[in-house]
Amino acid sequence: MKNLISAKLAGNILLAAFGLLAAFHVLVLLGVIPAEIVWGGMIEGVPSNLITLEIISLLVTLLFIAIIAARTGAIPAGRFSGAVRVGVWLIFAYLLLNTLGNLASGVSFENLVFAPVTIFLALCAFRLAIEK
Repeated sequence: MKNLISAKLAGNILLAAFGLLAAFHVLVLLGVIPAEIVWGGMIEGVPSNLITLEIISLLVTLLFIAIIAARTGAIPAGRFSGAVRVGVWLIFAYLLLNTLGNLASGVSFENLVFAPVTIFLALCAFRLAIEK
């Protein structure tokens, strides 16, 4: 894996992807992107649930950005370097589980677009996690 992609490139890909994901969540919150294509299409007609879930998703995404940025050295990890290492492994696990959720979803957009993207991002997180 170390020969296929550098840790720096993997980190930059993750930062870009999570940045786009944060923008995606903002667009869902603003109603620009239809709610039917997120959360397995299960949040119809209950806007308060959608808002709550999207805000949580946005906050988690921002946390992931901070962890990846700290792991790549873009921001100093300081005394949290151990937590950052664990955080990258948790991001890797999250992305694997997210891939399974996307594949199990009845929404074709999640199956065809998000599943391949999340498996690729999981591999990038794995690459970053195994870096010394």
